[in-house]
Amino acid sequence: MERRVAITGVGVISPVGNDARVFWENITNGVCGISRITHFDTEAFKVKLAAEVKDFDPKTLYASPAEVRRADMFTHFAIKAAQEAVDDSKILNSGIDKERLGVYIGSGIGGMQSFVTETLNLHEKGPSKVSPMFVPKMIANMASGNVAIRFGAKGPSMAIVTACATSAHAIGEAYRAVKHGYADAMIAGGAESAIEPLSIAGFTSCQALHIGEDPQCASIPFDARRSGFVMGEGAGVMILEDYENALKRGAHIYAEIVGYGSSTDAYHMTAPDPTANGPAQAIRIAVKEAGITGGEEIYVNAHGTSTKLNDKTETASLKKVFGENAYRLHISSTKSMTGHMLGATGAVEAIASVLALEDGIIPPTIGYMEKDPECDLDYTPNKAKKAKLEYALSTNLGFGGHNACLAFKKI
Repeated sequence: MERRVAITGVGVISPVGNDARVFWENITNGVCGISRITHFDTEAFKVKLAAEVKDFDPKTLYASPAEVRRADMFTHFAIKAAQEAVDDSKILNSGIDKERLGVYIGSGIGGMQSFVTETLNLHEKGPSKVSPMFVPKMIANMASGNVAIRFGAKGPSMAIVTACATSAHAIGEAYRAVKHGYADAMIAGGAESAIEPLSIAGFTSCQALHIGEDPQCASIPFDARRSGFVMGEGAGVMILEDYENALKRGAHIYAEIVGYGSSTDAYHMTAPDPTANGPAQAIRIAVKEAGITGGEEIYVNAHGTSTKLNDKTETASLKKVFGENAYRLHISSTKSMTGHMLGATGAVEAIASVLALEDGIIPPTIGYMEKDPECDLDYTPNKAKKAKLEYALSTNLGFGGHNACLAFKKI
């Protein structure tokens, strides 16, 4: 028998706040988390801006400095967000069977900082100076693995890697695991920490990043002036739980997850298919499963990267699915404030979606000034607005043609 699935805990570490409450307060108030890069000297780089996590000390998460040294920053971010979500849900106090508690936390890149550091050690100091912790710090499954160890979660555990759609897919697959009875609860989301020279240089060389120096005009999704995304970092984690169990134990339920769609463009390594058929298919699957007709009050947290092709394609995909009802959708891109958090972005935006449902507030797309004729929907420009929302959709598109859509219902 299929089960309903509730969201009972959320955790965030982001460029606009290191917990879910501060994150939500800042994005609803249009606070921009983009500024000049401080993680390294950018003098030789075209790109000067990023959306960095601020005032985070991983030592607060562990009992000893040695534990800090054993993990890359993306894992620290994942543990921070997971701890908040687990505490928020009180799932560990519910008597849950740990063999029925799973972890699906992904990362688009994994331990890039460790990869760069140990590559330099190899070339400058020789092979004997490469850290014995290099591989376990670098590999992308270690966020999921370390979170499972921290909470004793012995159910299904995976690290999904689908670039910018990573954590949306992680949440979607976790939803299926609970819905179909493979787990009673899942700790699901994604983490990323890749604001460092090699990643920035690589994304710059493939002409994906914005190269201007004004933070207010850097990440401007759907605006005619958009010219590339801004790198962000952080983590987002949700607790997905059997709905009936959540009700019985009196858990706070943020929203119900009611649909998940996944598709592939099979078109190009980095560019979206201009037909928009791929993302439209993912949205269509999620909408059908959720029972959405298009006439409801719907919030769409769009992938909205601020690149020419993505925003145009995503707009077209919404029109393909909703037709004239697309003009009734309440849409925004919170990347205008957080930047693009890569493997963490889907989870953080899913959390924004469920908080929008709970509070009845549409966060804005800040920096929006010039309308693009090919992006002519309602993107909630510059200022949050209230709405009696019934559903929320969170869409994500990743390099490699990976598409995901999550559908949530207000309780």
